[in-house]
Amino acid sequence: MLSAASGAATLLLSAAFFAGLVDSMAGGGGLISLPALLAAGVPPHYALGTNKIQSCLGTAFSTARYLRHGHVHFPLALTAAAGALAGSYLGSRVALALPSERLAVLLPPLILAVAVVTFARREFGVRDTFAATLPRHFWLAAATGLVIGFYDGFFGPGTGTLLAFAFVFLFGFGFGRATGNTKVVNLASNLAAAAAFGLSGKVFWSVALPMGLANIAGNWLGAGLAIRGGARVIKPVFGFVLALLLVRITILR
Repeated sequence: MLSAASGAATLLLSAAFFAGLVDSMAGGGGLISLPALLAAGVPPHYALGTNKIQSCLGTAFSTARYLRHGHVHFPLALTAAAGALAGSYLGSRVALALPSERLAVLLPPLILAVAVVTFARREFGVRDTFAATLPRHFWLAAATGLVIGFYDGFFGPGTGTLLAFAFVFLFGFGFGRATGNTKVVNLASNLAAAAAFGLSGKVFWSVALPMGLANIAGNWLGAGLAIRGGARVIKPVFGFVLALLLVRITILR
């Protein structure tokens, strides 16, 4: 259907590549790929399902690359992932009863606070100061996953960006390892959502799979750039995603 139109195909493949590139470094890839799907005429529920499938494919590859280079702290990442799965389910249930636009009112101040902390402190996320895992870290990781997972299920845009910020702010990871941990959490929540959309038949597979290949290419390239460049590469992309998220939320309002 959509794949027959060369203009739409070019738009979607380009969006998937750049979404993967951005998402692998700072999260927020859905802020690029989802609007592209909607602009190409994909109905909203199918756009969400198709986007989750293509995003899962790319995230799996960037996660593997971060794992290979030792940028994932498995105990904390898996704890946060478990919390995110529970939170995402709860958020989805609440979203069925409440309009998600209500949450948009609270987001601009939060985004500005994240930006101020990230860029007013020049050393924020530059050095990895995480030393040892303490019992309280597991409670923090579970709570972080639960709260941001709830946000992901209820509303969603910029979830990976908020997770990366949390791993730097709460645990002292540098942006490189924070992003690696975020990929594990994102992959877990995305797989659950992708399964739900897939089983409900809300996926255009002929669109999702080509976009997935483009997203894999973007994720692979972006993860490599982030691993080599660290915070020097990630922080500018992080700022770009925050600005994009703020514009997106303002439009939704």
